[in-house]
Amino acid sequence: MRVQSLTLAVASAALLAPTTPSTAPPTPQEGPAARRETEVSAADLLAKVRDCDAVSRGRYRTDRGAPARIPVCSMRGAVFWKADMDIDCDGRPTHHCNRRTDPYFSAATAYQQSDGRYLDAERLPYIVVPAPSHLWNYREDGIRGGSVAAVVYRDQVRYAVVGDVGPRDMIGEASYATARALGIPADPHSGGTPSGVTYIVFKQGPVTPVENRAAAAAAGERMAREFVNRG
Repeated sequence: MRVQSLTLAVASAALLAPTTPSTAPPTPQEGPAARRETEVSAADLLAKVRDCDAVSRGRYRTDRGAPARIPVCSMRGAVFWKADMDIDCDGRPTHHCNRRTDPYFSAATAYQQSDGRYLDAERLPYIVVPAPSHLWNYREDGIRGGSVAAVVYRDQVRYAVVGDVGPRDMIGEASYATARALGIPADPHSGGTPSGVTYIVFKQGPVTPVENRAAAAAAGERMAREFVNRG
């Protein structure tokens, strides 16, 4: 619509250990805290996309009637843009995404699940890319359905897939599930945010099947780390 990402507790060794202090050093990679330390931060990604080498031949609007100010930028391994977030509720009708809740609702998405059904915007984090035009053709940069994106908002990073295609001259849209994961109001009629969202789409192969959220999150974390560490 255009109106706008296991853990088991570690048993306490102290209950079974002798009363004398242990001299064994802690294991640095043990436990969920250590795993979190390896995650790519919003600051890491934003520092990487500070400068724009525009790949689009012009600029996009964030909404109808708004000035065209948003370029699509290119870096080795990814394309990115900085825009607003409008809420896409298209695809399979659900409790929050349907013709009653969204006046612009469409029961179809540009890409489909492995079972042939359209995507579920309420459950699947996905982003929307502009339809190919004279401004930019996402396919020419190796982007297609299921390509993985890092979506950055404030100090948060969430991973999504390319799941739908929007108007040719507008940019800055993601599914209900993407917005909710980032703490952005997800109501398809009144939700979204007017600015502050960075979309980084990686040029590596897409997630298969497109609806595999766990695979998208794992692939996204790996691609983001490679992207940040790339010289």
